[in-house]
Amino acid sequence: MARKQNKQDALDYHALGRPGKIEVIPTKNTKTQWDLSLAYSPGVAEPCKEIAKDVENVYKYTAKGNLVAVISNGTAVLGLGDIGPEAGKPVMEGKAVLFKIFADIDVFDIELNTKNVDEFVQVVKAMEPTFGGINLEDIKSPECFAIEERLKKELRIPIMHDDQHGTAIISSAALLNALELVKKDIDKVNIVINGAGAAAMACVKLYVSLGANKENIIMFDKDGVINTTRPNLSDMHKQFATTSTVTELAEALKGADVFVGLSVGNVVTPNMIKSMADNPIVFAMANPDPEIAYDLAVASRPDVIMCTGRSDHPNQVNNVLGFPYIFRGALDVRATQINEEMKLAAVHALAELAKESVPDIVNLAYNERNLFFGPRYIIPKPLDPRLLSHVAPAVAKAAMDSGVAQQPITDWDAYVEVLNKRLGLDNQLFRVIGTKARQDPRKVVFAEADNLKVLKASQVVREEGIAYPILLGNELRIRNLAAENGIELDDTVIIDPKSDEMSEKRHHFGELFFKKRQRKGFNQYEAKKVMRERNYFGCMLVETGEADALISGLTRNYPDTIRPALHVIGMEPNAKRVAGMYIINTKRGPLFLGDTTVNFNPTAEELAEITLLVANEVRQFNITPRIAMLSYSSFGSSGTAEAQLVAKARDIVKQKDPTLIVDGEIQAAMAFNQEILKDSYPFSELLGQEVNTLIFPNLAAGNIAYNLLQEVAGFDAIGPVLLGMKKPVHILQLGSTVRSIVNMVNIAVVDAQHKCCDGKK
Repeated sequence: MARKQNKQDALDYHALGRPGKIEVIPTKNTKTQWDLSLAYSPGVAEPCKEIAKDVENVYKYTAKGNLVAVISNGTAVLGLGDIGPEAGKPVMEGKAVLFKIFADIDVFDIELNTKNVDEFVQVVKAMEPTFGGINLEDIKSPECFAIEERLKKELRIPIMHDDQHGTAIISSAALLNALELVKKDIDKVNIVINGAGAAAMACVKLYVSLGANKENIIMFDKDGVINTTRPNLSDMHKQFATTSTVTELAEALKGADVFVGLSVGNVVTPNMIKSMADNPIVFAMANPDPEIAYDLAVASRPDVIMCTGRSDHPNQVNNVLGFPYIFRGALDVRATQINEEMKLAAVHALAELAKESVPDIVNLAYNERNLFFGPRYIIPKPLDPRLLSHVAPAVAKAAMDSGVAQQPITDWDAYVEVLNKRLGLDNQLFRVIGTKARQDPRKVVFAEADNLKVLKASQVVREEGIAYPILLGNELRIRNLAAENGIELDDTVIIDPKSDEMSEKRHHFGELFFKKRQRKGFNQYEAKKVMRERNYFGCMLVETGEADALISGLTRNYPDTIRPALHVIGMEPNAKRVAGMYIINTKRGPLFLGDTTVNFNPTAEELAEITLLVANEVRQFNITPRIAMLSYSSFGSSGTAEAQLVAKARDIVKQKDPTLIVDGEIQAAMAFNQEILKDSYPFSELLGQEVNTLIFPNLAAGNIAYNLLQEVAGFDAIGPVLLGMKKPVHILQLGSTVRSIVNMVNIAVVDAQHKCCDGKK
C-alpha cells in the first residue's frame, strides 16, 4: 500500500530544523588555530601553488574528484512540468541525497534561471573547474538533447542526463535478461515503444546499440505512430520513424515480442497483452500508474515477464540502480566523459548481477525466502549492497578500455575493497527493515494513542503500509486530537479499555490473566481490574493473537511499561531474562548495543545470557554478529573484579556457542583499532573483523554510550529493542520523536514476522 501524501508532513520534513535536505561538513580538523592556518591562510597557499604548476593536482588537494553538480532549469520537474528553477530545488537536493547514500558522492545542486540552450551551456561550461562530473536533471525535451550533446563535446568531465539514460540503462539490463529467459534474439524481436520523450529516445538508442533492429521498432507519442509520412518530425525522431502502415497501438501490439511504456497509465488493455507473441515482455514504466497494472497483465498472460516503475511489484526499473554507480566509476578513473561503452558496461554489469546468488540481507529486505534469476527477478533490487562494487568497476574499466580514463586502476581487488568500505556492506539495514515490514504488515497496538506523537506515528505506519494500528485510549479524545491536527483516522481501530463496550472483553482477559498470575501476586478482583489499564489490555490483545505487537512507553517509566509485558506475555521459552538493545546507524554500518535499558549490574552468567540474546537478534537481520565485550581494560590488563567479570562472561559465551565471533574484555577504542590489535593482541578473535556488536558491562555504561552516539555524534538509532520476550513488545524511550516511533514499529513488525509466521493481517 503506497502512502498517501500528507501535504503538511512533506512541508515539515523540508522546513523543520535546518531547512532543506543537505549541508556542507568539513572533512579535516578545524578545531585549533593551527588547523585553521592550514585550512586557510597561510597554509592553503601551498596546494594552490601545486595546482598552479599542474592543474591535475586539483584532484589531489581538493574535493573536485568526488564532487558532482546536479543541474536543472526546472522545466520538466517530475510530473509537475515547467515549475521553475526555485521550485525544482527540493528535487535536486533529493537527487544529491541519493548520490551520497548510495555511492558516497558529494553534490552541489545548481538551479539555473534560463531556458536558452546557449546560455545554459555557457554557464555550466564556466563551472567545469569546480566539479568532477555533471548530472543534468529535469530539463525538458528537446532542449535536453542539445544541452547534453554540446556539454559532452565542450567539457572534459563526465556528463549524463539521467532522465534520458538512467531508464535506458536499467531497462536494457532487464531486456537482455528477459530475452535470455524466453530464448529470443534481440535482433529478431518486434518492439513497440509507447512514449517518445527523452527517456524513450534514450531507451531506443541503447536497445539498438545492444543489437535491436530499427526496422523491428514502432514508436508512438501523444500524436500517434511515428512514421516516415509524419511531417515536422525532429531529427531525433526521424531516425526511428517506421515505414510500417500500423497506426494504432492495439494493432502494433499484435504479435509483438516486447512492449516498452514510458507514457501514461492504463493505455494498454488485457486484450492487447493477449494479442502479443508467446512469452511477451512488458515494461510498463509510467508512474505512478503503469500503462497496464501488474496484476492485470499477469492475469491476462501468465507467461508475461513484466517490469514497472513501482516498488510494490517485481522487477522495478529504478534509476537509482544506475546513476550513483556510473558516476562513482567515472569519477574514480577521472573519466573525461560518460560514453556509450560505459553505459553498456553498466547494462551488462546489472544484467550479470541479477544472475548471481542473492545475499540474505536482500532476501530479508523484500521478504523473500530465496530470490533467484527468473521471470520475477530479472534486475537487481535497489537495496542490494553489491551494486556499488559491481557496477562502478565495470564502468571504470570501460572508461579505461575506451581511452577516456585519466587515472587508470591497476589493483581491482583493492578498488572493490575501497568501494565496500565507503558505505559498509550492511549500511542499508534501516532501509531493509522498513522494506521488509511493508512486505507483510502486522497489527500493532499503540497503548498511548492519546499522545500526538503516537497518533502521528500511527498515521505514518498505516499510510506507508508498515502496520495496521490499533489505538488504545479514550475514543473521543483521540478523534478530537486527530481532527485538531489534520490526522486522518479512516478505518483505524480505536479501543477504550475502560469503556462499557469493552466490559465483556475486560472480563474475558481478566479470567485469562488470573489463570496466569493466580499464584504470583494477583487475586481475581485485581486481575480483572488491571485490564482497565492500557498496557495490560494491550498485552492481552497480543497474547491472545488479536494483535501481533505492542508499542508503549513514550510517557511512562520503563519499569511501569515492561512489568505488564512480563506479567501477561512473558519471556521466550529458553530465555532466562530480557535485555534492551539499540541499533545505531553509522557510516561503517549498523552497530548493535546491549544491554542499554534493563539489567543494571549483571553477573558474568547474566552478561553471557545478554550477549547470546543480542547475537540471536543480530542474526535475525541476516548479519553475522562480531562482538566486542567492553570494559575499561583489555585482556587482563586490569585485575579488578569488574574487568574479570567481563572476561568470565566471554568464556561462558564461547562455551555455549563456540561459533560466535566474540572477544573481551576489551576497551572500546581497541575493538575498532585493527593496527593496535595486530601489534599488541594478535590472538584476538576480533583481528581482521569489523566489530558490529558491543556488549556493555552494566546498564550505566550502555545507556551513556547510546545517548552520546545518538545525541552528540548525531547517529540515527532504533531502540530500545526488547529482547527475550515471547511475543513482540517494544518500549519507547521517554520523549521519542515520531520518526523513532515509526522506526520502532518497523522493528516490531519484523519481530512479529519472525515470531508469528502465520501471515495474519
